[in-house]
Amino acid sequence: MFHLIFATPCLYVVVRTLWPLALPLWAKGGIAVLLLAASQFHYWSKLSSGSVFAPEFPRAMVVLFNWAFGAIVLLFALQLLLDLGLLVAQLVRRGATLPDGARYAAAAMAAVLAAVGVANALRQPPLRDITVEVAGLPPRFDGYRLLQLSDLHLSKLFPARWAEAMVARANAAGADLIVVTGDFIDGSVAMRRDDVTPLAGLRAPDGIWAVPGNHEYFFDYDAWMRHLAGLGVGLLPNAHAVLERGGERLVLAGVTDASAAGTGHPAPDLAAALAGAPAGVPVVLLDHQPRNARAAAARGVALQLSGHTHGGMIVGLDRLVARGNDGFVSRRYQVGTMTLYVSNGTALWPGFALRLGRPSEMTRITLRRAG
Repeated sequence: MFHLIFATPCLYVVVRTLWPLALPLWAKGGIAVLLLAASQFHYWSKLSSGSVFAPEFPRAMVVLFNWAFGAIVLLFALQLLLDLGLLVAQLVRRGATLPDGARYAAAAMAAVLAAVGVANALRQPPLRDITVEVAGLPPRFDGYRLLQLSDLHLSKLFPARWAEAMVARANAAGADLIVVTGDFIDGSVAMRRDDVTPLAGLRAPDGIWAVPGNHEYFFDYDAWMRHLAGLGVGLLPNAHAVLERGGERLVLAGVTDASAAGTGHPAPDLAAALAGAPAGVPVVLLDHQPRNARAAAARGVALQLSGHTHGGMIVGLDRLVARGNDGFVSRRYQVGTMTLYVSNGTALWPGFALRLGRPSEMTRITLRRAG
């Protein structure tokens, strides 16, 4: 069913874009076969690694598949628009047709946009600065800087070389604390051991803290938690840490991912995460998915940092992504008295690596006393 869903846009493109063109039958047949093969990118990924989430081809091939698959999806959307325009034209003037030139133009636009989208996805994330006011923030934490990384998706597409450059940029940001809001990897520990090794080089005075994302549960969660801890990452699955500066305190809490219970692991539990936390101290919460932000705000959390949505990846598509995340998809929201920040992602899933209007980021967050 998964693969049939992804074949549907391709079949529409074959029927409505390719087949009406004035081309020899052998050319149409050959192009149709190539399009159908590209549309099954995730099937080939499963054959390569055992999972649709981890394509284990050479990086150049993963890049090419992302471009081709993205071009098909974009051409599907453009062809739908052309067909809607044709329908309106036929209502006005019976016998109106869609010229080959319009189809060629749509195909060229889809190919170019897909290339730009993949290039945007692969670049090193720019540093984005924001300031968040926190009520009751202790004076010694006024000006405290956190660097949020999210959705690293280390994989064949984002390998060790990419991770090394990202780590260097993160360390150069000069944050007091580095947090990772889930989705470190795509692949097993055996597949990704070399790719995640650069994470051991992350440095911040108050350490590196993280929560799991849904992709960690796809690839032997327990093995990944042990391996990440061995790299010096402090993990907060339904747990908290207390940060201290000159006797003043800030609580950093984390919860497991919303998908955890489906794999037999503990579900997100904010009450458990805050059990034993000092009263009256502001709480910064790490939660991979933003959908439970309203519940966190009701519990008095001051700042929630999330990821998961990749910012929606493409303008327009972000509206669909928002529907599955309680309306939260990209960057800052005010939820009651709590600030929610949803990172666009430092990288993104190698199964659909396109960004158009929703850039990647590593986010430096400066805390300030409210009022």
